[in-house]
Amino acid sequence: MEQVTLKMVQEAQERLKGVAQKTGLSYSNSVSKLSDCKVYLKMENLQRTGSFKLRGAYNKVASLTPEEREKGVIAASAGNHAQGVALAASVYGCQSTICMPKHAPLMKVAATKGYGANVVLHGDFFDEAAAKAEELTKEHGYTFVHPFNDPEVIAGQGTIALEIIEQMPDVDAIVAPIGGGGLISGLAVAAKSVNPKIKVIGVQTANMPSMKNSIDHGKILTCNGKATLADGIAVKTPGDLTYDICSRYLDDIVIVDETEIAGAILWLLERCKAVSEGAGAVPVAALMNGKISGLHGKKVAALISGGNIDVNNMTRIINSGLLRSWRKVFFSTIIPDQPGELVKLLSLIAETNANVLSVTHERSQHGVGIGYTAVSFELETANEKHVEHLMELLRDQHYQVTIK
Repeated sequence: MEQVTLKMVQEAQERLKGVAQKTGLSYSNSVSKLSDCKVYLKMENLQRTGSFKLRGAYNKVASLTPEEREKGVIAASAGNHAQGVALAASVYGCQSTICMPKHAPLMKVAATKGYGANVVLHGDFFDEAAAKAEELTKEHGYTFVHPFNDPEVIAGQGTIALEIIEQMPDVDAIVAPIGGGGLISGLAVAAKSVNPKIKVIGVQTANMPSMKNSIDHGKILTCNGKATLADGIAVKTPGDLTYDICSRYLDDIVIVDETEIAGAILWLLERCKAVSEGAGAVPVAALMNGKISGLHGKKVAALISGGNIDVNNMTRIINSGLLRSWRKVFFSTIIPDQPGELVKLLSLIAETNANVLSVTHERSQHGVGIGYTAVSFELETANEKHVEHLMELLRDQHYQVTIK
């Protein structure tokens, strides 16, 4: 017997009325051009709590008995599930305790506390925080709300697929992130039950491809991966329920790397005016970088699953994206230590319309001879061709240039 059914997803949709917002499905011309298909962004980054996780968390808490809620609820989360559980618990007037990884984004920690939860920081990854939550559950008798390996949580997440199909009945494919697999499992059950022809494709980060590794090997495996910009999908071990659903329903799982994720976050911010966290950007990263085959000209819903990105992280990602696209460049050279030489060099840079952001002038640098000085620049540039033109001009004027 199926543990998650279309009927359960439809019941979750009824429970979520007036709680979860029906988020927009917005056509993206810029992502579509890069992807060679018609891409519509499902904007769960604009959901209450800034993430789709509210749907599953609320559905689970709503399905508990009064006795279970009376004990208080506990959850483990990298941040978004935490906020969903905390909000749901506050609506139902019960106490919530959330175990989060020590390095969870500060914004997510603060937001979770803001919904009235008691936050316990433990471990470096989600799995270690989950082990702590299980320990506290046994100790205090709390009711555990699993972030992905739970039928009611999965059913809540599946309501997104019903919305997509209502908004675009002829959708050909849904692309979504995979961490533990709760979201994609719900999407797959709902979408395939309504229309088996809809393709459901998952995206994981190369730093933690636990579900892909498990499905490729035909058994649940633990992936001792690395930290990732997509902290929301940094799950070492998939759930048995989500593994079973993904094995049977998913059409494909593809992988994106950290540079591709950073590029997608910047692209969404700049071109689509959408703030996405790392996990939310992986579907767009996969589409932009040609990771998914067979979608030429098809209507594709790409799920922007959350927008809870740490502002400090955002600054680093923007800088990384600017460097990758040659819109910012660092270079150094050696000039004679004489009056007018720096002005001469700056004039050449100005000729190309590059904007100087910073200059470092250092005489006592290793390898710089007496009578010379090292100069380093941070420049704002237009693109790679602009940088090539500038470097060519400087080398023609006999400057030895090193791009950093």
